Order: sequence, then structure tokens, then C-alpha cells
Amino acid sequence: MAAAAAAAAAAGGFIHLRLPHRTPPRFASPCYGAASSRRGRAPLLAAASVAAAEAAYTEPEAALLEALLGVQGRGRAVAPRQLQEVESAVQALEALGGVPDPTSSSLIEGSWQLIFTTRPGTASPIQRTFVGVDSFKIFQEVYLRTNDPRVINVVRFSESVGDLKVEAEATIEDGKRILFRFDRAAFTFKFLPFKVPYPVPFRLLGDEAKGWLDTTYLSHAGNIRISRGNKGTTFVLQKNADPRQVLLSAISAGTGVEKVIDDFTSSKNGAKVDLNDLVGEWQLLWGSQTEGERWSSIASAGLKDFQIIKENGQLQNSVSPLPGVRLNARGNICKKGNSNTFSVSMNDGAVQVGGLQFPLDTEGEFDMEIFVHRQQDKNI
Repeated sequence: MAAAAAAAAAAGGFIHLRLPHRTPPRFASPCYGAASSRRGRAPLLAAASVAAAEAAYTEPEAALLEALLGVQGRGRAVAPRQLQEVESAVQALEALGGVPDPTSSSLIEGSWQLIFTTRPGTASPIQRTFVGVDSFKIFQEVYLRTNDPRVINVVRFSESVGDLKVEAEATIEDGKRILFRFDRAAFTFKFLPFKVPYPVPFRLLGDEAKGWLDTTYLSHAGNIRISRGNKGTTFVLQKNADPRQVLLSAISAGTGVEKVIDDFTSSKNGAKVDLNDLVGEWQLLWGSQTEGERWSSIASAGLKDFQIIKENGQLQNSVSPLPGVRLNARGNICKKGNSNTFSVSMNDGAVQVGGLQFPLDTEGEFDMEIFVHRQQDKNI
């Protein structure tokens, strides 16, 4: 069982995220590889291939999206260092200004998906209850050029269950500020022919049902918006969700991961990948299981596992299934032809328990196809 787990860590089935502290060197790499007596097919091995989506974002906007990668619960769980990177990216965009007088622009109209908020556990009841749940999608609909101007917050539980809409009357105060007053809300369930009222008496709340929302940045492409509310909350919203964020949100929620990967890989529009691009330390975020595969071969999924690829083509996978226990598998990787397919040969392995080390049979060969999105020094 230990051998299978170590082999799985070597064999793939991974979504990889490059650790940000490592920038790979550029070099010419020969193909290394050793013959093996066994050859197998790796589990699902994929990465987001979405280079075409980058063109819609300026460099500072792309920096914000990079900083948001991996943030859980739209800000509910974020490390202090990453939060600082997000806040710096937000402030950089706000300093640029984006579209002047955004409330007067048609670009602000429509449905926006919330991808980050600085205070997901406080503020309004809808934030406290739903915003930090990754499996729900949160939208804000803005309609200012109608006879009944409105801002509508939407919680979409799932396509099959339904949603909650909390609506507010809206008034434009100036080029940046929207005044609003919540006045109605209801659940819409797909399995019920009627709406279920949201149990909040807005009329009795008085000033508590009122507020304002400043748009501090609106992209010229109309796909990124930053807003700040009267309760001190900062919101980052997108009209078209970044595919990498969609993927990591699916991994965080634990649902729909393979469908998101299929959407990415069906287009196969990513750049060519060389061994140079893979050099560095990678962390396992998610693993799949192929039909007939033993459960032990994916025992590492969800653990803090790493893959190290060196400039000479050497590869090492390291899995820690228990405290003080580490399974290491070593081998070689080289590119096959002009495609994004790589040949991997695993040669040996070891079980490390404290200061003791025992040999482990991880010998095997497989082909690995890479689907990559690359931006700056972070890859998925």
C-alpha cells in the first residue's frame, strides 16, 4: 500500500501550483529517462490552459487576479501575506482610477460575480451567512438605467437548487457613489412553483436597511470592479470569472473539479510547454482516480505533497501521509516530440520514518500530458 501511494504521488493526477518563491532558470535540457519493466497510465493530469483570457486584463488587473488565486471563501481564509498582496493590488488599481465617473458608464451595468471581500464574516446578514461558503456563487446585479434603478445581491446555491435575491432601490449620488435601500428579498427554489420570502422586515429596519456603495475602480474592458461599502467592506467583482479562480474555487469547494478541468482542456489553447517551464517545486492541490485504480494509489490526495523537478530532468515526489512519515519517489522526466506530453520513468523510492529510511519499490513508466496556464512565475 505504501508503494502504491508513493507511486501515485509520482504518477500524477495532480493540479499543480508553483510555489511563489521559486523562479525557474532558463536552460537547454537533454532528455533523461531510464527504461522500466512496467508502464501505466496516470490518473487525470491537467492544468488550466487559459492564455486567451489574459488579453482582457491589464497588467495591474492581472496582478490582482494572481494575488487572489487560492483564496478560500472569497476572503474567509487567507494568509496575512497574501491578504497584504491583495490589498496592495487593490490600492494600485484604485490609484489608476479606471473608467472616470463609473456610475455614469454603461460598463457598470449587469451581473457581477463576487470573488473577494475584506470582511466576509461581518457586515450584512447575507454576508455573514453565505459569502464565506465556497460552494455558493455570489453575484451583484446593477441596473441604474431603468425606471426602477436597483442593486440586487444574489446567492446562487446551485443550478439545480435555486437562489436568494436581496433587492435594493438605487440612486446615483455622484460619479462614484450609489445610494441604496433594501426593500425586498426572496428565495427561488427550482422545486417550488412560488417564491419564499426572506425573513427580514426591511421596513422596520429604518436606516439599517440603507447604505452606499462607492465604485473605486472600473476597468476599461468592463470586467473588473472594486467597490467599498458604507460598513468598511471592500469588494472585488468580475463580470467574467478568471478560469484559474474558477478551478481553485472548485477544488476548495470539493465539487465539480473534473468538469472545470474538462472545460479547460477541451480547448487546448495553451502555450507549448518545455521542461524548462516545469523546473521548480510544485504543491499538490487535487488528484483524481482512474477506473480500476487501487484506493491506496490516491491516498495522498488532499495532503501536503510536493513534486520537485530539477534542471537536469530529475524528478522527486514527496508524500507525507502521517506525521513523521514521508514517502519519496525518484525518477526522470523528458519531453516527447513537439507536443506537451512528457515521458516519466520512476526508478526508486524510500520510506522515511524519523531518522530511518527503508527502500520502496516505485519503479514504473507513464506518459504525462501538461495543460498549463503560465503568468509571471506562478503556474497551474
